[in-house]
Order: sequence, then structure tokens, then C-alpha cells
Amino acid sequence: MREYMSVTMPGERKITWIAEKNEGDLERGEPVLGHASILLLGDIGVVEVFVHPELRRQGVATQLMRAVVGRAHAEGFAALGAEVPGDTDAMRFYTRLGFTKAFTEIRSVLDLSTVNWYSLGQLADGVGAGYSLHFFPDSPPEELIEAYAAAKAEVQDVDLGDLDLRPSSFEPDRLRASLECLHARGLRPYIVVAVHDASGTVAGLTEVVVPAQRPTRADQYDTIVVPRHRGYGVGRAIKARMLFELRSAVPGLTQVQTWNAAVNEPLLKVNAELGFVPDREWLEYEADVPDLARTLGIA
Repeated sequence: MREYMSVTMPGERKITWIAEKNEGDLERGEPVLGHASILLLGDIGVVEVFVHPELRRQGVATQLMRAVVGRAHAEGFAALGAEVPGDTDAMRFYTRLGFTKAFTEIRSVLDLSTVNWYSLGQLADGVGAGYSLHFFPDSPPEELIEAYAAAKAEVQDVDLGDLDLRPSSFEPDRLRASLECLHARGLRPYIVVAVHDASGTVAGLTEVVVPAQRPTRADQYDTIVVPRHRGYGVGRAIKARMLFELRSAVPGLTQVQTWNAAVNEPLLKVNAELGFVPDREWLEYEADVPDLARTLGIA
């Protein structure tokens, strides 16, 4: 968990604050009241605040947020973003401070015990002629890194309205660093790539990460189909193939969760065909740092 919370990509910094009832509780192994962090990347800071459920509504989160905003303000950051599960106290907390909802995703969950593996096999085999699917645990091979990054770069300009709080890697060196960061944080990636046989280019890819801290539930990362290769069943096939590979590679896995923009109807349709069930909204909030500083009495 230490590495999961502290390791960052090159050029990023993460700062964490701990709220203690008595000074030194953390060193003595005593329970803490909560903690907050800010990940500083580009021109935005990404905030997380956690308080023990039994200790909420006592001002702990506000004090933590004051420390976070004070640091962002001192370093000249213009905006903060936060990811918030829908229908939680966190929504009300951030709204009260002046954050506004900027983007909505739908989290969907697939319970692997409900999968019809025969039907899934038909979906995995449903890719059009001229494409081959390949599975890679840990990383795509070095000879595919540039084509892999190029596929991501080709779709990076599609604006779904989100804040890029979890930015992808669109060039080879950044992609290599991203994969190293995942492993250092205890997150093992699994990748399925669709290669266009005639050109050797990457037509589509899908990434799933299994955390060592929670090995029974995998997180879906990017799923991409390059525009000129759409309409050939690539997206559906690579996601179905991924589930088969995970069944063998991670036998203790019970669930896969994924997040998709509410406006991304094609991928939501594919997820529904695979058996994913919409679970809850997942919201991105944003606020200007100077406004937050005034609200919290810092400026």
C-alpha cells in the first residue's frame, strides 16, 4: 500500500497529509483520523480526502482540505480536480466547498461468475478478417511499443469533456515510464492488442490492471479502436479475449470494473453485450484554487 500511495510518474509529485488525534499517533501505530493527498501534474492538482466514517462531520476533512489548498495556492496551481463516487457524502463535501461537477462517467461491473463463456467465445472470435489478436501480460513487446503508442496518440484528440485526471501515455518513452510506474505501485497490467495484418499497425487495444492490494477485482483502463479500423468487431473481440485470458492468468479474480463516459454509447453497448452491469455514476469535480482559498480563509 505504501508504494501504491506514493509512487508517481516522472514529472509528477504527490504530497500527503495525515490527521492525528494526538501528535505521534502514526509512529505509535495508533489509528489516524484521516488523510488527504494532492497529485500535482501539469497545471492541475488531483485531490483525495479520506476520513474514518465514525469521525466525519467533525471538521477533519475541512482541515485536511485547508492544508491541500494552501499548498496548491502557494505553488501557483490554478485548479484542483477530484474524482467522486456518486451518491456519497463526498459529493456534498466538495460541492459545499465550491467544486462544480465537470464530467460524469458510468461505472459498470462484471461478475465473472455470471459470464456465459460459450457466448463470450463467439464474441472473441467475431473480429473481421485481416486482424490478429495478441495477449501480453505486463507490457506489449518492445517491437510493438511505438505502434501501441501511435494508436493511443491517434485517438487522444477525441474530447469527451473529462479533466484528464488519469492521463494516458501517447508517446513511447512516456508509455514505458507508465508501465514501470504501474508495476512499482503493485498494479499488474494485462493487455490485448489487435494488429492489422496487412500493415502491422495496432488497430485496437485494451488494458486491464489487477492491483496487488485488491487482487479479486480488476480495473479496466484504456480501450481504444483506431477510427479507420472501426466497424470490424475489433473492440468487442479484444475485450472478450481479455476476459478469457484473465480467467486463466488470474484465477482468483471475481470482478472487473470499468468506467465510461455517459456519451460513449458504442463502448457502453459493447460492455452490455459482455455482461457488464451499470453500477453507479462516477463524477469529476473541479474548482479554481483562488476561490477555494477564499472559501477556506487562506487568501
